[in-house]
Amino acid sequence: MSFRALKIFLIILFSLSVAKPNSAFAVNSTVLITGSNRGIGLEFVRQYAAIGWRVIATTRAPVEALNLQVLTETYPNIIVERLDVTSSAHLAALANKYQGQAIDVLINNAGVSGDFYGSGQRFGTLNYGEVDTIMNVNAVGPLRVTEAFYENVKKSQQKKVLAITALLGVHSFGYGNFSGAYWYKISKAAMNAGLFNLSRDSIKDGVIVALLTPGEVAVEKVVNPGPNFISPKVSIAGMIKVIEQLVIEDSGAIIRYNGKRYDF
Repeated sequence: MSFRALKIFLIILFSLSVAKPNSAFAVNSTVLITGSNRGIGLEFVRQYAAIGWRVIATTRAPVEALNLQVLTETYPNIIVERLDVTSSAHLAALANKYQGQAIDVLINNAGVSGDFYGSGQRFGTLNYGEVDTIMNVNAVGPLRVTEAFYENVKKSQQKKVLAITALLGVHSFGYGNFSGAYWYKISKAAMNAGLFNLSRDSIKDGVIVALLTPGEVAVEKVVNPGPNFISPKVSIAGMIKVIEQLVIEDSGAIIRYNGKRYDF
């Protein structure tokens, strides 16, 4: 065998060995992601765009989302849209723009943590001025977004609605077994309840609704991540695999990025 023939053979062998997305899962598919300007949301955008999806990436301030804008230079299949998940006007305008278009996967990622480690989320010094914003974004936001784009999801082939939750909002996990973070934990627990309730309503339409936990992810805002933290790349790759494998029987489930499941 000549060197040229050997080179061609090795290239073909390598291309066959590289993991490729399920063609039915990737071709002509659309995903809408909220809170896509950084961290987990940004990595979702990057990975879905890389496997050929049409990505509708939403953020409150597109002009300020520089990392997201840079991605659009590499991936023309990314569409950046302005969306505040607490704004009925924003949602109505965006839903009207995409009326009649199928959205295969809807990922409710937008969230806020507030004064997570501070006194404002500790009993005795709770900051009640913070609770409305956190609840509106984390607990109510996913329902607002899903209701706005439900017909788009119903129209699609895959019919999947996801929300990014946290084990701190899961009773069976003991809410993290540490005090504090009251508003964040309450908001995630409320979101879990809302999405579970939605999963009972959506099953008649064949729409799968599930809650995903990303693990302990070393995103930008994490200072000195511990040894158990994982990169956004690992977390999102795992969650995309979970999403790909979801079937209607999974509706209402809480699933970690590695496939582990949790009771409410």
